[in-house]
Amino acid sequence: MNEILFFGLNQYPKLFENEPDSITKPIQFKFENENENENENQIKQISTTKLSLMILFKNGKAIKYSNGKDSKQKLEKIQIENIQKISTGKNVEVILTIEGNVFAKGYDINQENPNEFINISSLIEDTNDRIIQDVVCGESSIYLLTSNQNAYGIGSNQDAQLGFDSNTLENTQKPILMMKNVSKIFSGNESTSVFLLNSNQELFGCGYNFSGSLGLGKSIEETKINKLTKIQNIPKGKIIDIQSGWYHSIMLIENENENENPKRKLYSCGYSSYNGLGKNENTNEFTEIKSYLFENDDNILDFSVGYIHTLILTSKGKLISFGANYYGELGTGNTNIQYSPIQIELPKLRFNENISNYHISCGNSKSFLYYSPLSFSNLEEDLIKLFKRKEFCNISFKTENGEIIEAHKLILKYRLNQNENENQIEKLQEIISRKSIKESNQIFEMIYSNNSKINTKLYSEIKEIINSNEKIEETMKRIYLNENENDFIIERKEKQYKFPKLILIMRSELYRGMFLSVTEDKSNKVTDYSELSNKSFQIFEYWIYSNQIKDDIEITQEIINEIEIGIDYFQLNQTNPNLFDLLINKFNNQN
Repeated sequence: MNEILFFGLNQYPKLFENEPDSITKPIQFKFENENENENENQIKQISTTKLSLMILFKNGKAIKYSNGKDSKQKLEKIQIENIQKISTGKNVEVILTIEGNVFAKGYDINQENPNEFINISSLIEDTNDRIIQDVVCGESSIYLLTSNQNAYGIGSNQDAQLGFDSNTLENTQKPILMMKNVSKIFSGNESTSVFLLNSNQELFGCGYNFSGSLGLGKSIEETKINKLTKIQNIPKGKIIDIQSGWYHSIMLIENENENENPKRKLYSCGYSSYNGLGKNENTNEFTEIKSYLFENDDNILDFSVGYIHTLILTSKGKLISFGANYYGELGTGNTNIQYSPIQIELPKLRFNENISNYHISCGNSKSFLYYSPLSFSNLEEDLIKLFKRKEFCNISFKTENGEIIEAHKLILKYRLNQNENENQIEKLQEIISRKSIKESNQIFEMIYSNNSKINTKLYSEIKEIINSNEKIEETMKRIYLNENENDFIIERKEKQYKFPKLILIMRSELYRGMFLSVTEDKSNKVTDYSELSNKSFQIFEYWIYSNQIKDDIEITQEIINEIEIGIDYFQLNQTNPNLFDLLINKFNNQN
């Protein structure tokens, strides 16, 4: 199921023995040993720099390609389990585990043993602040976001990228607190700058500011910004991501005021000569990247920034690039610099019908496009996005200024306290009527996710009407069984089966990618699975709702073979016990 396309510098390491050092058109990347257990699992993430390539699989294991003897590639398994995220910088590598521990290596992290991973989260002085929620690499620095929303930095501070004057703190091998109340951290694997977004959606930056690459405006011309500085004149909308190269930064903004699905736009700032900006002039404030390639009915799914080049993936399946192209890292078939966005010609993709499952990763002179379906680890975040979609919003609330905000009636029914004597919906409407549209959105995000940290002050006002002890997973199980939510039809020969979209999202990554895609048709689609036998489909249907197999169904070897193919086709999210194990056990007990 793995699919990776590569183009760019084929050295340090040499990933393709029989290919030139510059690969200017996308070609299929193949693992050294396709029979390795890790390689049989779907890819979760790729992170790359000039000298190394790390690949994380969905089983929580990772491998690394690095430069070996005679410039040949060297493949090694990462000896850390339960990995949630990987990030590589030019001179550092970092791993975040599911448990919230962070392991890192590099000279600026551990000068005595730079090639060994050490637990840097355990070095945080405040023992109550050692559970890490996210990690981001810069060129030679690492940034940690804790579960308490505190941001720490470790490693090089050569350009003040840790938020301190580099004359007084050149580097640190112990995490230092940079800012409190942080919601997101942004940097880049070739960058010596950093951006921090606080809980009030205010953006701060520090570090390398060549030609205004921090977006601070004309009034600040210093090349080095020694402390975190608030960035003014940010484009309107929600900041989804910011990535920095050496001379430029690119910001992805989502406009939440669109009538349909939110529209995403890219903005850039910095130095234009190598043109990772997508425009022909230096700019010291974030300004929109415009091109005929960004159509009104198209949207941006993903983007990635390398040293001095940029790649973009759109919902219509366009892979767009611009910037430096010394080794073919733009995938255009040549090594010409592209000052304006240009579309890359792609080979036929195996999973092209689900373009939202593709992702991009850029390093110094390297580019990857890879297939990775949405992960179930971000359930709450994805459900919040889903509930904001208009086709799932069937109850309206009026805010302080008369704006209308729509919500998901069924989940409110189960997330609000059940009280026969009081109408909690009316109480919620009363609270919303005193709030702005921004505060109202935060209230619904807290209701959907049961996450009070989004805004603790607002949470204190609604906590009396929320069933705060009910986990969102339990809520969803109850929603699945509500017959009024049957809104997707699967057709088998002459019979139709109705399923709630939400349960298909939970159970199948195929449907998860379909329903959460920004390109998804709003209609209730009908899919035909006539090739499955009646018994096999009945097994699928019952298991999807109950995670069990009916006692009165006889299991045959033919059914097992069919189900095995179906599990792969539907991309079923298996739980413990999984469907295949249940089938085998029942089959063995019958015989």
